[in-house]
Amino acid sequence: MMKRYNRHFLVLNFFLFLPIGLTSQESGLRLVAEPNVISLEVGGSTSLTVRVFDASGALVDVPVRYAAPRQAIRVRNDVVQAFSAGNFEIVATAALPAGVLGEIPTLRIPVSISWPGINTINLNPSAPMLFVGTTLTHHPIAFHADGTRRPAPVFTWTTSDPTVASVDAYGALTGHSEGTVTLIVSIEGSSRETLHTVRSFPATELLIEGGSDEARTGDVLRFSANGLGPEGRIEDLPVTWAYTFIPDDSIKAPGSAAIMNEGSFVAEVPGRYTILALSGSLTSRKTVLVHGREIVQPIELQGQGAVGSSHTSDLWVFEGLDGKDYAITGTWSAAGWAYFWDVTDPTNMFATDSIQIDARTVNDVKAPPSGRYAALSREGASNRSNGVVILDMANPAHPIIASTFETHGVTGGVHNMFATEDYLFALAGGDKYVIIDIRDPYNPMYVSEYNHPNSRVHDVWVHDGIAYSSEWENGVVVVDVGNGKWGGTIEDPVFVTNIPYPVGATHAAFPYHQESTGKFYLFLGDEMSGGGNEPWAGRGSDNRPYNIDTGEGGVQGRMRGYLHIIDFTDPEDPLDVARYEIPESGTHNLWIEDDVLYQAHYKGGLRVVDISGELMGNLAHQGREIAVYKPQDPGGFLRNQVSVWGAQPHKGHIFFSDMNSGLWAAKLSPISRPIS
Repeated sequence: MMKRYNRHFLVLNFFLFLPIGLTSQESGLRLVAEPNVISLEVGGSTSLTVRVFDASGALVDVPVRYAAPRQAIRVRNDVVQAFSAGNFEIVATAALPAGVLGEIPTLRIPVSISWPGINTINLNPSAPMLFVGTTLTHHPIAFHADGTRRPAPVFTWTTSDPTVASVDAYGALTGHSEGTVTLIVSIEGSSRETLHTVRSFPATELLIEGGSDEARTGDVLRFSANGLGPEGRIEDLPVTWAYTFIPDDSIKAPGSAAIMNEGSFVAEVPGRYTILALSGSLTSRKTVLVHGREIVQPIELQGQGAVGSSHTSDLWVFEGLDGKDYAITGTWSAAGWAYFWDVTDPTNMFATDSIQIDARTVNDVKAPPSGRYAALSREGASNRSNGVVILDMANPAHPIIASTFETHGVTGGVHNMFATEDYLFALAGGDKYVIIDIRDPYNPMYVSEYNHPNSRVHDVWVHDGIAYSSEWENGVVVVDVGNGKWGGTIEDPVFVTNIPYPVGATHAAFPYHQESTGKFYLFLGDEMSGGGNEPWAGRGSDNRPYNIDTGEGGVQGRMRGYLHIIDFTDPEDPLDVARYEIPESGTHNLWIEDDVLYQAHYKGGLRVVDISGELMGNLAHQGREIAVYKPQDPGGFLRNQVSVWGAQPHKGHIFFSDMNSGLWAAKLSPISRPIS
């Protein structure tokens, strides 16, 4: 007979384990799992049932909660899903019935996750032919049977005759004598063989072409090297690239000052660089003088809309229907407040109104280009309905609630949204996004949704009819929601591609077309808590205001992660080309306009970065930072603690929100530089 208690059944995913014993001595409750040991492949799933029994062996109906590392495992609706290989644990805990004391009954369930077998290996050689004295490099990619890529694969390389050609542990194949040789690459029982004919070296001269004589740090130069021989020009010679460096200041220049990759070159510090191309016994060189970028501009505070009673979340700045400029800010882990600001004069910003909704957190606030409506996201509503609140912005200084949307899964909480003129894209419980017709703000209508399999979603951004959703370890998922090139419509979204990023945790994506180069970039920002493997530490965070009596609180959390920059010009061949990384702080929301990146960097403050021209390497090392502003407010929710959440340029000013101090406005001041 099952004993029933009047309690709700709840399944939660937590990032941390709960330090509890195996069973409760006083309650006598014990947990039994079926299965009690789980083995899965990445991408696979299995059912899990955990039952609770009392001391007499009777089945007890109480809530069971699950905790597991979220980047590896998800437990939802009694189904375990696997995302990353390794050995892990699911910790199941049972709630004690009312009036029963003791340790919470706990069961640890071992989970072993392996990678699927390798089905295909692509070698991607650096040149089509091999000659005596030259070296071919490879960039191998291993694919599983379902077409997904294996992250960080480890290959074994051999050749059939090392006297003809030898290969090192990293796939660099060097020709030694004329003849044929087989290159064998192996991984986990799968292998691929490629036949090479090693020919005599045909060139008598090597020429470097392209690039330029002068450049700035961060400018990408592209060089090519071609041979000349008795029969004329030879374009397919394998080439090894290198450089030498003479700094303009030997004291401050670092040892590694540039990146050289198959003819592409970018310098990080000023100096004189000599580019070297080597093939066979031939060497060619070209010298480039690199100057500093010299783009730093003063950034001046314009004004602040102080919020000291709670954490501030996101912001949105827009021109209202009355022609004035307004901003909306939300609140995080507070009491459901959203604030409305007149920012027409950034030196005199003031709150015009506030609205409290049934929510713990108003994480996101959005308005379309016209400003005719706005949306507030809801998490932690008392009735668990959550969803979104739609505002009529006919009077932007004093908006009114037009309607709410609480169906089709958004009851699980709406963390982020994206607003177009006619449609609102709202996240639903971190599992999918729902598309809502908002042409009539008083009658929002469900249109469609997209739920990527085996994935959790954090954010979505829509550009030119394409939705780019940020899905943590699965990277960015690209969906046609009306562009039409891939057959998608707003009523019937069509999957385009997925760019996985297992080394990070993709939290925000910003698509950007760079007019000067014609390239289309995706900027993917991580969000990772704690110090990870970083050497810096410090006092643990608690996100509570400082208590003068106890000396506790007042410490902002540590975040890490960086901005991954993907060349998405060819959606069929996305290339990971650059990053923006500040080691001691992590990224949050971002905005890009006119080749300038406005990056909210939590403890790193507001970062304004030049992203003009082709991008390669770490932008933070190249003198591309235009300005940095760290807002500190002694009256803030956490006093003088910097934690910039989001930034948005608007009419020549930069508006940004800080978790601890509210809304800020700053402005870059152009400076005159002498002509040298």
